[in-house]
Amino acid sequence: MSLTWEPLHRDRFAPFGDVIEVGGGTPIPINDGTTVRHSDLAAIDVTEGGGRPVVSIFESRPFGFPLAIRELERHPLSSQAFVPLDRQRFFVIVAPPGDTVDPADIRIFFTNGAQGVNFRRGVWHHPAIVVTPMRFLVIDRGTAEPNCDLFPLPTVGEPLVLAAPR
Repeated sequence: MSLTWEPLHRDRFAPFGDVIEVGGGTPIPINDGTTVRHSDLAAIDVTEGGGRPVVSIFESRPFGFPLAIRELERHPLSSQAFVPLDRQRFFVIVAPPGDTVDPADIRIFFTNGAQGVNFRRGVWHHPAIVVTPMRFLVIDRGTAEPNCDLFPLPTVGEPLVLAAPR
């Protein structure tokens, strides 16, 4: 089954987390007016059970298209934010929290290149799907306790396939 995507928009993505982009709040001039601060753009949630915030840089390569979607992951103890460091578009695949994933509930968004996302705790998502190599600033939970569950999607019948962007 060929999957379709929609443009990433704050209202449509709200059930899964936050869209991180300028325009989400009131800009605040700081540093003698040389900087504009856009504050509190995502509900970062990483402290469950004694966790701590970890800031990382991920370097992602394209999977290739068409891409068969074989599994999703979730972080049951924290949110996970991805902020692009390179102004490139990327796909975001999500499904609602729960013990299982119904393929009919999977949503696919395509960013505008300046948007990041913050997945809410427990939201199923695919690893970053980039069109060209790119880097992300990632904010998530650091601790020795496992915080990633995988859910294999059904392989019986027609596979879920994401076509190349137009």
